[in-house]
Amino acid sequence: MKAFMDKDFMLKNETAKRLFHEYSENLPLIDYHCHISPKEIYENRRYNNIAEVWLGGRNDDGTYFGDHYKWRVMRSNGVPEDTVTGGADPYDKFVEFAKALEMAIGNPMYHWCNLELKKYFGITKPLTAENAKEIWDRTSDMLKNDPSLTVRGIIEKSNVKYIGTTDDPIDDLSWHEKIKADDSIKFMVCPSFRPDKAININKAGFTDYIGRLAKSTGKDTLSSVSEVCAALDERIDYFKAHGCRATDHGIDYVPFRKGTPEEVDAIFKKAMAGGELTREETDKYQTAILLHLGRKYKKEGFVMEIHYSCTRNVNERMFKLEGPDTGFDMIAKSSCGDELAAFLSELDKTDELPKTIIFSLDHNDFNLIGTCMGAFQSCEVPSKIQMGAAWWFLDTRDGMEEQMRSLANLGLLGNFVGMLTDSRSFLSYTRHDYFRRIMCNLIGQWVEDGEYPDNEASLKKIVEGISYYNAERYFGI
Repeated sequence: MKAFMDKDFMLKNETAKRLFHEYSENLPLIDYHCHISPKEIYENRRYNNIAEVWLGGRNDDGTYFGDHYKWRVMRSNGVPEDTVTGGADPYDKFVEFAKALEMAIGNPMYHWCNLELKKYFGITKPLTAENAKEIWDRTSDMLKNDPSLTVRGIIEKSNVKYIGTTDDPIDDLSWHEKIKADDSIKFMVCPSFRPDKAININKAGFTDYIGRLAKSTGKDTLSSVSEVCAALDERIDYFKAHGCRATDHGIDYVPFRKGTPEEVDAIFKKAMAGGELTREETDKYQTAILLHLGRKYKKEGFVMEIHYSCTRNVNERMFKLEGPDTGFDMIAKSSCGDELAAFLSELDKTDELPKTIIFSLDHNDFNLIGTCMGAFQSCEVPSKIQMGAAWWFLDTRDGMEEQMRSLANLGLLGNFVGMLTDSRSFLSYTRHDYFRRIMCNLIGQWVEDGEYPDNEASLKKIVEGISYYNAERYFGI
């Protein structure tokens, strides 16, 4: 019987072991999309206990910090909500999580958590309800006293070179400024531009947000679509001056329905007056804004990331109680392949298509994305249009393997920009380790099955590229 989570964890053949340990394991990390706080990086936050770093709590503004992946595991084990996101004692929360994790056989959360315990705390025994107190005491003591377990210490211990945070266009980026000015911080922390609230014209809060966007550019109001675009351009310039090199769009589906400038302006004014929009009107406005942004991104050299096929906040009762980003989302079925192609084509017509990474939360879209992106590659950079890594509910072993198999079948896996955490937890860097092991195992198996030659130079280039160098090149780091 193979030992639990030994040094060759997930590596099932000799070639995989060689590729991982010699070429992948020790390379730095580029975490180009995440949701961690630049404020906590600058202030070098120190956590009081493992529940705080894993399960989180409420911020001063009432929003949550923590890992909604873990909250879903707890809810699936019948844990009361007060012990998940409420005011229960942190130790009690941890014990309930330990009980739930023990039931999570086959779930990547089981692997992630035990990898984190091993990497950051030297704990090799799997977490159970029986040893929860022992692990609580040891991790709490280390979090309070070990100099390597502050936020910055964790990042340095994880060998992270670049962090791409997720930031609203109206953010003043003051924490990024402070990080850049601090010579003791050796890793890069750059903002990523996420203008969802200016695009989601059909969602609650749009009119208020447009007012806030106006104020961020020194204006009282934005009265037309052209003024909205000008304000976004101004904020993009501000972000670029602060080191931004990537953008992110979390959209329900990729729209493409062109309208005349007059039509789109009328739609905008209707929304600002409180009118209810049709699906066609929403699509026309969103298409106009996304096309404008795509052209601006190309001009500024930004990478455009598009995440779609998620239905958010599906439990109405719990959404009202807990708010967004608390674990009540699901995979959506989106039939927007033609629209995706039309959107890319419209930008490509005038050579204004930026580097683009396309993520779908529906694994059935992998082949669609793979064939679509192959129609829009260019000599600008290898694999200019990328199929994004297996994301959110898909960042399992099966999801990662399926995404890489699809990419290998339809594109060039060797040019893949690799993994990201998409996380709110500073301990989540072990997800890169998890991905690298799965990637090396997949490639190693192809070699051992005689499907790719055992050519050391080629394999080194592929494995090191996917692990680190492709992202370094793609994002201009």
